[in-house]
Amino acid sequence: MIRLSLDEVAGAVGGRLHRADGSEVVTAAVEFDSRKIRPGGLFVAMPGEQVDGHRFAEQAISDGAVAVLAAREVAAPAVIVPAVGSAERSRAMALAADEDGSGAAVLVAMARLARLVVDKLAKQLTVVGVTGSSGKTSTKDLIAQLLERMGPTVAPPGSFNNELGHPWTVLRADERTEYLALELSARGMGHIAELCESAPPRIGAVLNVGSAHLGEFGSREAVAQAKGELVEALPSAAEGGVAVLNADDPVVSAMAERTRARVLRFGQHPHASVRAEHVEVDELARPRFTLITPEGHAPVRLPLHGEHHVGNALAAAAVAFELGATTEDIAEWLNGTEQLSGKRMEVTTTPEGVTVINDAYNANPESVRAALKALAAMTHDRPGRGWAVLGALGELGDTSPEEHDEIGRLAVRLNIDRLVVVGDQARAMHQGAALEGSWGEESVLVPDVDAALALLREQLRPDDVVLVKASNAAALWRVAEELAPAVPGSQEGSTGRDGGTA
Repeated sequence: MIRLSLDEVAGAVGGRLHRADGSEVVTAAVEFDSRKIRPGGLFVAMPGEQVDGHRFAEQAISDGAVAVLAAREVAAPAVIVPAVGSAERSRAMALAADEDGSGAAVLVAMARLARLVVDKLAKQLTVVGVTGSSGKTSTKDLIAQLLERMGPTVAPPGSFNNELGHPWTVLRADERTEYLALELSARGMGHIAELCESAPPRIGAVLNVGSAHLGEFGSREAVAQAKGELVEALPSAAEGGVAVLNADDPVVSAMAERTRARVLRFGQHPHASVRAEHVEVDELARPRFTLITPEGHAPVRLPLHGEHHVGNALAAAAVAFELGATTEDIAEWLNGTEQLSGKRMEVTTTPEGVTVINDAYNANPESVRAALKALAAMTHDRPGRGWAVLGALGELGDTSPEEHDEIGRLAVRLNIDRLVVVGDQARAMHQGAALEGSWGEESVLVPDVDAALALLREQLRPDDVVLVKASNAAALWRVAEELAPAVPGSQEGSTGRDGGTA
């Protein structure tokens, strides 16, 4: 956080001072969790259904906070934020669990404060935004790891990608920060545009347009419209704006017509400026390929699991290339990356010799297909069996039965040995597998996580590989973490209702 007086904070958010004269200076991080307050910080009092942050205002000051960003008066120095109208709080209300709109007002104030910080750092700071139906978090993590090699970089933990996590991340930037790598989510039209207002990106990467959250958007065309708000927010080519678009996704590639920025395409398409050739995967589904840029080529051996990470790596490579990194450096840096965010293709082998793939943070049809293909690659030349433990995918609307059915059929076509479908909401997966392959014991429907664990503990053998994946609400990560310990040091920061937004 840059140094800001309370006068500056109040001016940015349109608020008023309470029990403060405005000369007090914020020198440490902005936090909405009072347990994380450090001396010199600013505490954000978020109202909520379970806990109202205003109750912790005095404690935050006692712990060293300079003041509180609050929706109402508290017994502590504060900046009281103004109320906001219905249009301004339409999106924020989805996370602000209160009836009077005070939570939305605090979120809007955080966004305004974030914009002040970005504006003050404008001469030194490059803001990079990434969005897409799937792969946002993994790609954001890759971008951040590459940019950290180039200069001080701030990026959110996990899927901290909405109207709470987004400004919270921006407010971590300080006078040393050169790069801000942000993940942008949406639950409706205008949401990404609003996030871009609080931290205007110079570079925007769009990964894909899929079927995630069709229940909210209604159609893939609507999803594409929402994702394209990122490239519409970019500055012109003359002002340095760059749209990084996936050449392998025709819908994304067509977004070139919606931006004033210069377009840089990535992918395996032969016309992509940053592309991958000679793609292969090893016995653990870790990709290797030749990275091609306008400058040259270099070999890459990604330490991540799943061929779908090739596209994520290319998007990150395109961003780094645009910011001046050489092809050889990018390849070397990609070879040294790691999976930063938890429950995403985490691979652990138990003492009994069972390999567990914990990909249960969240799921949509495209990411499940990618994970199943990784499982098939990892079991192709292995003596053990491949197990897919899958649960329901949320927010698919009327397409839900069809999408679940197709995933079950794909498991058969990929020769997955065993399919364990968890929960009645995912029943169509089990039915699809049975119809596709006339399966008997190869597919089983179990009622819950405990039943899945009991089955696996009884039947797993050494050299088996178990993929665990579902939408976050299904809590299937419990299966993976019971079978194998969670990866030490993994971090998470979701602010979404179902483990992340679209």
